[in-house]
Amino acid sequence: MDTSLHPFKIFAGTKSQYMAEEICKELGVELGKMKIEHFADGEFEVSYEETVRGCDVYIVQSTFPNSDNLMELLLMIDAAKRASAHSVIAVMPYFGWARQDRKDKPRVSIAAKLVSDLLVTAGADRVITMDLHADQIQGFFNIPLDHLYASSVFIPYIQSLNLEDMVIATPDVGGAKRANNYAKYLDVPLVLCHKQRAKANVVAKMTVIGDVKDKNVILVDDMVDTAGTITKAADLMIENGAKSVRALASHAIMSDPASQRVTDSGLTEMIFTNSIPFTKNCPKCTILSVARLFADTIRRVHSNESISSQYLIK
Repeated sequence: MDTSLHPFKIFAGTKSQYMAEEICKELGVELGKMKIEHFADGEFEVSYEETVRGCDVYIVQSTFPNSDNLMELLLMIDAAKRASAHSVIAVMPYFGWARQDRKDKPRVSIAAKLVSDLLVTAGADRVITMDLHADQIQGFFNIPLDHLYASSVFIPYIQSLNLEDMVIATPDVGGAKRANNYAKYLDVPLVLCHKQRAKANVVAKMTVIGDVKDKNVILVDDMVDTAGTITKAADLMIENGAKSVRALASHAIMSDPASQRVTDSGLTEMIFTNSIPFTKNCPKCTILSVARLFADTIRRVHSNESISSQYLIK
């Protein structure tokens, strides 16, 4: 990297240490030292154990539940600003609270907007994240936001499977744009699923729009929480004559009983990135690393280079 630039350092929150270590290995740098001290009542304090004065500080932390991960990130940003860092960049492989991105009924919060405000108020100068639940969340920020896409790791993996008669499918119409981009890039047909929810995390009815008979289906989604939708879609594809069904999703939330549902379903394979630490026992799950994607983005951002050239599809 250009030595005339401000020096940069990478630090990690507690639950994203594994990701930061991989990113540092890709960049050939040491992970920064910091200390997080917990009090008896659950409150905690963060402190940097080395100077960050004049540095560009990259803080790696996904904000998946519980909310301690978000609070930890906010405190780390605040501490870096107060320690005279030149800039503070929040590297969030998974941007939590993103499903609450609009008022879909009266008297509800827009949590994604609130979180964006908290990050800016804490002192973040830039955010780097991947596969937001809704693209419009980018507009909630008044600071630069680099939105990465897991397609750069998913597409090569799909191509390595050498599947014939492949179709791309989406488990709900909300993901139609994402799935359509995969279908166009791979030059294969697109199939849609239309679902009706009884309530959050509960699917009442689902229908397939398109032909999957004797096809190898790839379901595309941004996240899997309880796996109710993705497994119901997979079973429906099998019922409609599909030869095999695989699913890929950027973020493995996998709340119980997701692992059991995936194991018991008609899915051949469930493919995730490591944006969230995956600790469940699920033999059908494959985890692909996005550390190189984030490392390359950090390098390009620090060197003031374009990052769009690394996108296969958006």
